[in-house]
Amino acid sequence: MPRILGVDIPKEKRIDIALAYLYGVGRALSAQILKETAIDAAKRAKDLTDEEISRITAFLQKATFKVEGDLRREISQNIKRLMDIGSYRGSRHKKGLPARGQRTRTNSRTRKGPKKGGMAVIKKEAAPAKKAPAAKPAGK
Repeated sequence: MPRILGVDIPKEKRIDIALAYLYGVGRALSAQILKETAIDAAKRAKDLTDEEISRITAFLQKATFKVEGDLRREISQNIKRLMDIGSYRGSRHKKGLPARGQRTRTNSRTRKGPKKGGMAVIKKEAAPAKKAPAAKPAGK
């Protein structure tokens, strides 16, 4: 498995798709990376040479955009700043609720987590059934 910026990229996928496994790299950016480094996009990741992998890594390290650890760190610092200044969005992040105006009455299970137990219904133990009185013999 080729490793780029500390991330194992899938070896059976085309390199233009496999580069999208890096955080902050999408399909368009991966196409741009391959164009700049002169690597065929149809090539499988397992077929890359060490020299091609080093060209991709060098391009990502000198690039103006942020990927992987730097991008993750910047995003977490932005969220922490919102929480520290006490903004509305920061308070939503603290509570683990949607921060961008979505409704929470019904949806938002991803942010809120699985449903809580709610009111548990306790069934009472059924009383023993009463025997019906024996039928009187028909006759007199």
